[in-house]
Amino acid sequence: MFKKASLVLFAVFSLFTAKAQTVEEVYNRYLDFNLTRLEGPASKTLEAGEALLPDTAKLTPKQRISFYYSIGKAYEDDAQSIKAQQFYERVAAAVPNYYVVQRALGYIFAKQAEGYADKLNATASNITENRKVMALYSAAAKKAIPYLEKAQACDPDDDTLTRINILLKNTKDAAGLANLKTKLATLAKTCVDLLDDK
Repeated sequence: MFKKASLVLFAVFSLFTAKAQTVEEVYNRYLDFNLTRLEGPASKTLEAGEALLPDTAKLTPKQRISFYYSIGKAYEDDAQSIKAQQFYERVAAAVPNYYVVQRALGYIFAKQAEGYADKLNATASNITENRKVMALYSAAAKKAIPYLEKAQACDPDDDTLTRINILLKNTKDAAGLANLKTKLATLAKTCVDLLDDK
């Protein structure tokens, strides 16, 4: 009986160690993912990224953040903004001054707000439904604004500024409109434009 139990434990341990990835192997897969992202088709990038996801804990924190941005971008390019958003939010939490991810998140939430804006006109005759849609619009707009402001502060763009102004006006944020120029000047002091994975 003891021999059978030992044999089973040995087999399980052998199987586990055979499947476990070393740090070096995971890093090599991370490098392969980056190469695929630069050279390969989007479908291969997502395939390589999704295969790497379970092992990201073995990457250094900076490599993990860089990977999260890259896979988020791959999802966004594949029109999967909900999946992109979850990775972008991890990057924004870790590197809040990285304005590239701020812009990406701002546009994701602004697009959601625009979808609700279209529904506002359709529900104009139903006050209860219209209020619900307006609450959803306001929530999405309020999520978008700070991300767009950081992006605008670090990399001014007419389209981004127009979106910020529209969202502030539509959410009746008079203080936000009045203080926008000052806020952008303050945010511009702490811009990060590249992620370092070293």
